[in-house]
Amino acid sequence: MLPWQLVARLYQTEFIRSARAVGVLWAICTLCFAIIEVVILIQPSWVGTRELHYRGGGPAPPTGTLGLFEVCMEMDWPVPECRGSLRTLTPLPAFQSPTVLVCMSLTMVWASVGCLCLFRFCNAATVYKICAWLQLTAGFCLALACVLFPDSWACAEMRALCGDRVSSFSPGNCSVHWAYILAMLGVLDAGILSTLAFVLGNRQDALLPEDAKDGDGKWCTYSY
Repeated sequence: MLPWQLVARLYQTEFIRSARAVGVLWAICTLCFAIIEVVILIQPSWVGTRELHYRGGGPAPPTGTLGLFEVCMEMDWPVPECRGSLRTLTPLPAFQSPTVLVCMSLTMVWASVGCLCLFRFCNAATVYKICAWLQLTAGFCLALACVLFPDSWACAEMRALCGDRVSSFSPGNCSVHWAYILAMLGVLDAGILSTLAFVLGNRQDALLPEDAKDGDGKWCTYSY
C-alpha cells in the first residue's frame, strides 16, 4: 500500500470513529427529546396565573395553572385541586387540536427512537434519513400545536382562571409557563436533531465502500 493510500485509510478510519461518536450523541439526544415530549403532553403548566398583589375588598383572584388535559387551582390544601381527565387522556374541549398535534409529534419521535434498533440490520445512512424525516415531521406538528394553543385561549377554562380579559393570543391575568416554553424549545430541538441526522446520513453514504454496492450500483441493505 502506498503512503498516500495509508494516510487516506487512517483519515477515513478516524473520520468514521468521529461520526460514530456524533451518532451516539444524536441517539441520546433523541431519547431525551422523546422523554421531554411526554412531559410536555401531560404537564398542566402551559399557562399559569401571574403574581398579583391582592389588596382585599373582594374575593381573591384565582391562582393556578392550565395544561392540555387539566386545570389546577391552588387552594388552601398543600396539593392543588385539578379538574380534567388525564387518566382517560381526554383533553380539554378547547385544546383538542393542539393535543392531537402534540400526540402526533410524540408518536413520530418515539418512532424515531424505535428505528435506532435498525442500525444492526440496515444501512446506517437509510436509518438516519428515516429518523430525520420523522423528527422533522414531529417538529412541524409541535410548532403547529404551539401556534394553535394560544388561539384557543378564549374558552371557559381560561376565563375562569385568567379573568374575563382573556382572548385569542391574550392570556389576561395569566402568562405562559415552563411547559409551553419547553414545547417551543422542542421545536428547535427537533430541527437540530433532524438536520444532524440528514448530515450523518449523507456522510454515511460518502463513507460506504465500493464493495458494499451490488451489481446494479445500489446500496446494500446491510450496514457496514
